[in-house]
Amino acid sequence: MSVKSTCKAWLEDRFGLAGMLKEQLEQTVPVHATSWEFCFGGLTFLMFVIQVASGVLLMLYYKPTSEAAYKSVEHIMTAVDFGWFIRSVHHWCANLFILLMLIHLVRVFLTGSYKKPRELHWVSGVFLLVLGMAFGFTGYLLPWDQIAYWATTVGTEMAASVPPASFGHFLIEFLRGSASVGGDTLTRFFAVHVIVLPLVAAVFMVAHFLMIRRTGISGPL
Repeated sequence: MSVKSTCKAWLEDRFGLAGMLKEQLEQTVPVHATSWEFCFGGLTFLMFVIQVASGVLLMLYYKPTSEAAYKSVEHIMTAVDFGWFIRSVHHWCANLFILLMLIHLVRVFLTGSYKKPRELHWVSGVFLLVLGMAFGFTGYLLPWDQIAYWATTVGTEMAASVPPASFGHFLIEFLRGSASVGGDTLTRFFAVHVIVLPLVAAVFMVAHFLMIRRTGISGPL
């Protein structure tokens, strides 16, 4: 027996991966689920995967400090091989991620796919939409240019309208890391964008997919 076969047998005895994978791959997909209007959920997940892959590549060169952030983005766009392409992919797939998720939610609503026993599918999907918007908000600051700075300033100022006034002030301080948008805000947004939000989104996606496996894909209208 070859080394490859021995290792495969050893892993199979302990984890049973082949059996689990076979069970998942052999599940029958309903005929209606192969129609184009049922593909937006999968396309949304594809955009998320592309975002993670392109984001990891951008992190190799990006520097999340107020002194170096803008220059590092400029370096990615002008000096790094295919850096302009990776950043463009990250930018446009971020927009497509939100758009496709909205279309997916509209399809789910119009076909009544949120009804029993799929109520939590809808709830997790709405949470994922909120997380997607949080991705966009935190990522918008990272280029650290004038547009990003003032957009974040205006966006965080909205927290001041949350009553009571003391709590609104606390929210602004919490979001910015200081009284005004600065280096602390950039570092905080970067950490949330590349660590906190991806982990939370991954948890909701796994739960979403497991529930779909449990209840099956809903029927047409």
